[in-house]
Amino acid sequence: MQWLLEQDSIDWATLSELYRIAPLAEKKPDDLKRAFSNSMFKCFVFDEGTLVGAGRAVADGVDCSYVCDVAVHPRLQGHGLGAAIIDKLVELSAGHKKIILYANPGTEGFYRKRGFARMRTAMAMFVDRDRAIERGLIDRA
Repeated sequence: MQWLLEQDSIDWATLSELYRIAPLAEKKPDDLKRAFSNSMFKCFVFDEGTLVGAGRAVADGVDCSYVCDVAVHPRLQGHGLGAAIIDKLVELSAGHKKIILYANPGTEGFYRKRGFARMRTAMAMFVDRDRAIERGLIDRA
């Protein structure tokens, strides 16, 4: 596997397809390019030239790093690549006072194994509030 920590050679349409099949979400290539460009840390993983994993961390260099958008190709899910991407982003984020992420319901155990703990004070606003409630990401109140 080849790891890249820069985005100069990334095909954003291919990355968009990875998010679609992972399945995480429909993310437009131009939106992904903008999001990754505005992220301090990023990693892309290739297997024999095929993009099979990606992730990023939005960070300020001192206080907070937010790990997000970790995607793994379905044929490699469950084989440790997602954990390796999280571990790399945490390593790159070392020195920040806090490293955060939000997890889909049911995946908390995976992140606990990586050293994360549940936050009691996190709050969020979603563009599609009803969908976020339906998915169990936020409370109705």
